[in-house]
Amino acid sequence: MPEPAASPVLSSLDTVSRAGADPDRDQPWAELGLKPDEYARIREILGRRPTSSELAMYSVMWSEHCSYKSSKVHLKQFSEIPQETRRGKMLAGIGENAGVIDIGQGYAVTFKVESHNHPSYVEPYQGAATGVGGIVRDILAMGARPVAVMDPLRFGPLDAPDTHRVLPGIVAGVGGYGNCLGLPNIGGEAVFDATYLGNPLVNALCVGVLRHEDLHLAKASGAGNLVVLYGARTGGDGIGGVSVLASETFSDGGPTKRPSVQVGDPFQEKLLIECTLELFAAGVVAGIQDLGGAGLSCATSELASAGDGGMHVDLERVPLRDSSLAPEEILMSESQERMMAVVEPADVERFLAICERWDVEATVIGEVTEGERLQIDWHGERVVDVPPRSVAHDGPTYQRPFARPDEQDALQADRAEDLPRPSGGEELRGTLLRLLASPNLCDKSWITDQYDRYVRGNTVLAQPSDAGMVRVDEETGLGVAVSTDCNGRFARLDPYAGAQLALAESHRNVAAGGAVPLAISDCLNFGSPEDPAVMWQFAEACRGLKDACVELGIPVTGGNVSLYNQTGETAILPTPVVAVLGVIDDVTRRTPTGFTAAGHRVLLLGETREELSGSEWAHVVHGHLGGLPPRVDLGAEAALAALLAEAGPGRGLLGGAHDLSDGGLAQALAESSLARGIGCTVELPGDPFVALFAESTARCLVTVAPEQEAELLALAGEHGVPVTALGSTGGDVLEVGTFAVPVEELRTAWTATLPAALG
Repeated sequence: MPEPAASPVLSSLDTVSRAGADPDRDQPWAELGLKPDEYARIREILGRRPTSSELAMYSVMWSEHCSYKSSKVHLKQFSEIPQETRRGKMLAGIGENAGVIDIGQGYAVTFKVESHNHPSYVEPYQGAATGVGGIVRDILAMGARPVAVMDPLRFGPLDAPDTHRVLPGIVAGVGGYGNCLGLPNIGGEAVFDATYLGNPLVNALCVGVLRHEDLHLAKASGAGNLVVLYGARTGGDGIGGVSVLASETFSDGGPTKRPSVQVGDPFQEKLLIECTLELFAAGVVAGIQDLGGAGLSCATSELASAGDGGMHVDLERVPLRDSSLAPEEILMSESQERMMAVVEPADVERFLAICERWDVEATVIGEVTEGERLQIDWHGERVVDVPPRSVAHDGPTYQRPFARPDEQDALQADRAEDLPRPSGGEELRGTLLRLLASPNLCDKSWITDQYDRYVRGNTVLAQPSDAGMVRVDEETGLGVAVSTDCNGRFARLDPYAGAQLALAESHRNVAAGGAVPLAISDCLNFGSPEDPAVMWQFAEACRGLKDACVELGIPVTGGNVSLYNQTGETAILPTPVVAVLGVIDDVTRRTPTGFTAAGHRVLLLGETREELSGSEWAHVVHGHLGGLPPRVDLGAEAALAALLAEAGPGRGLLGGAHDLSDGGLAQALAESSLARGIGCTVELPGDPFVALFAESTARCLVTVAPEQEAELLALAGEHGVPVTALGSTGGDVLEVGTFAVPVEELRTAWTATLPAALG
C-alpha cells in the first residue's frame, strides 16, 4: 500500500487559478488510491484538473470506507424494509450520523456500530481507542447523550504470536478510552479464527438517549450562518487514516503506516461531550457534524451537501498542533475529538462562551453561502471550489462482478453431521469440558474486567449476560437492551442464511432478557470487493438481512461496511455483525441470565434438530468447516421473543433465561450453572449428543417455579412454542443423564483459558 501521509503535499501552493493555467500537471492521484476513471471523472466534474487540496478531498471521500462505492448498490434494498415497528418509529435513519428510534414516553434512542479494523492492526491501542471515540461522536452529533458502548471483536488463533501483539492493545484501547469517558461497556464478543490472523476486526457500538425534541441533524442551512470548528486542534496524525487504510488489503509483510493512525485523547472527548450537550440545551446549534473519517473534507462537504446552499471556509483559521501542515494535509487529517457546528450569527457569542467554560477551543472558520459551491481559501488564495455533493454523495458507484464460487457446492456437501461423535457418558463429559474451555466459548473476564461495566449507575445487565441492558428513565424504569452477534462460519457456509442467523441470535439475546426487539444496526465486514466470490458473499448477506428484517418487521437504522479485510489472498470469514436494540418498559422486571434459585424447573423452549455443521463442536474437536448452517426459522424466532416478553416482564413467570447458540444446550446449561453456582439435574431427550451440541435456532433455556410451570406451558402453547421439560435446579453439580460435572470443575475449565494464554 502507498504511504498516504507524504504524497499529497506539493512544493508550492496549488490554487484554483493555477489549476486552470497548467491543466497537464502530474498529480499523485494513484498514490492516493484513486483509479484512472475516477481521476478522469473529477476533471469532468470540475471542468479542469483538481487542485492538490481538491484532489486530497476527493481521494478520501471517494475511498471505499467513506463512499461505499462497491457496496451501496446492495445497501439500497434496506430502504424496502418497513420503517414502522410495533413499538415505535424511526426518527432518523440511513444517511444520518446514526439512526434514531422512538422508544416511548417522549424518549428516543440512537445507536450505531462501526468498524476500525485496519487502524487497530497497525496500532492496536490507538486504533481501538479512536474507534470508540469516533462512534461516540456519531451518537453525540444526533443530539443524544452517549450512555453505553459495546465491542464486537475478532482475532486470529489465541496461540498465534500476532494475536498476542494485537489483542492486549486493542482491549486496552477499548477499555481505556471508554472508561475515561465514563461510559459502561455492556456487551460485545471476542471470537477467534485463523482467517482473522493479520486482520483483526474491531467493531465499536454506542447507544445514546435523547428526548424527541432534542434531535439534531447534519446539515448547513441558512445563508449567513457561521461555521464553527471546536474541540481538539488539528494535527498530522491520521492523515489518510481510516479512509485510506480501510480501502485496501494488507500485504503479507506485516503492519505498516503507523503515522496514519489517529491518536485519541478521551479526556478532551469527555469535555467535548459535555460542552456539546450544553450547546444543544442552550439552543445555539443549527446543524452539527462530527469529524471522523476524512476529517474536514467530510465535515465541510457533507454539511454543505445536506443543506440548502454552499459554504465558504478560511482554512488558515483552523487551529493547528503542527504549523507546518499544508492545506491538503489539514483537509485529510483525521485528528480526533473535533466537531463542526453551524451557528446563527446572533448565537455565536453564546456558543463561544459555552465552549470557553468547558475549556474547549472554538473558532469560526467560515459561513454558509448562497449557491451550490464549497469554496475553501488558504491565506486569501482559493484552493477548493467544488460542488459539495460531488464530494460527499455523488462519488463513484461500482457494479462489482459477483459469482457463487465453484467450491461452494463441495463445501456444503462436506457435512459435519457425518463426523465421528462421542458416545457414552465419559466421552460426552470430556467433550463438554473441552468446548467450555475453548477460546470462543470460554470465560472472557480477562477482557471484560478491563472495562467498567457499571459506571453511571444505570447498567442493568452486562457481560456475561445474553444482552446488555441500561435504564433510560429512573422514575418509570424504561430501558433498552442491545446485543451484537455473528457466526462467521455460518456465513461462510451460506452467507444469505448466515446474515439471518446473526440477526436471529441478537434478536433472541435481547428477547431473553425480556426486551422487545425494535431495530438493528449492522457492521458488514468482508474481504476484497475485487474478488467476485467475496462480492457474492456480501450481496447474499445483504439480501438475507433485508429479507429477515422484512419478515420480522424491524428496520435497519444505519450501519457500516468494512471491505478489504484480508491479508494477501486470505480473506476473513464473511462477518456481518448485527446489533439488535430492544425496549423494556420496566427494567426491574427484566429476566436475569442463568439459574437464579434451587428447586426451579428447567425447560427448553424451541425445537432441536440434528444441526452440527458450522458448530463449535465441529470447529474445536475436528477443525472442520463444511455443510449447511442451522435452518433459519424467523417465524419461530418471533414467536419465541413474544413468549419471552409476556412470560418474563409481562407475567413474572421466569426465574431466568439463557439463549441457545454457540455450543448448544451444553454451553447454555454450563453457563447457567456458573452464573450463580447453582447446579441442576436434567435428562436429555433423544440422542444425548445431538441434544447437547446441536446449534438449532429459536431456542432458549428457561427456569420457572414449580407452581407456575403449568401457566408457562399454557402460554407457550398459545404462542406455538414447543417446550421440553429437562429437570430441576439445585445442588452444586451439573448432572446430565449419564454423567455429572461439579460446578467448580466447570468453572476451572471455563475461566483458565485466557489467563493461561495471555497472562
